Amino acid sequence: MYKHILVPVDGSDTSNRALAEAMKLAKEQQAALRLVHVVDETPAYMTTDTAYALADFQKAMRDAGEKVLATCAATARQAGLEVDTKFVILEVLAQRICDAINEEAKRWPADLIVIGTHGRHGFNHLLLGSVAEGVIRLATKPVLVIRGS
Repeated sequence: MYKHILVPVDGSDTSNRALAEAMKLAKEQQAALRLVHVVDETPAYMTTDTAYALADFQKAMRDAGEKVLATCAATARQAGLEVDTKFVILEVLAQRICDAINEEAKRWPADLIVIGTHGRHGFNHLLLGSVAEGVIRLATKPVLVIRGS
């Protein structure tokens, strides 16, 4: 039986599908949800020329992440679920989003991770990687993967 379900959210349709599935499970299992949004600011350090541009970019990324968390949390609360949120910022090049998600799953502690995957393959997968794949490879908790449409 799952009592704590962790759901990484990014505002995409795929992420929203994972949230919907996690909400169903949480209702059935009478479980609490933790929604996690991870902002990776390390690419910004490599692509911006000035500190001012970097600060604006970071603020925009953080504001967007907070909005995603608030919107997803409101959806879960409207469904009558117990939910909290965690906002994680990666500022070191060696950190990865999948590592942050797995660390939060251990720290909380989650009984299950429900994550969406875009199902990219071939060249797109090579370029973009897969957060879901990284979570699965490193997870010490069960992972339910929800495929996008």
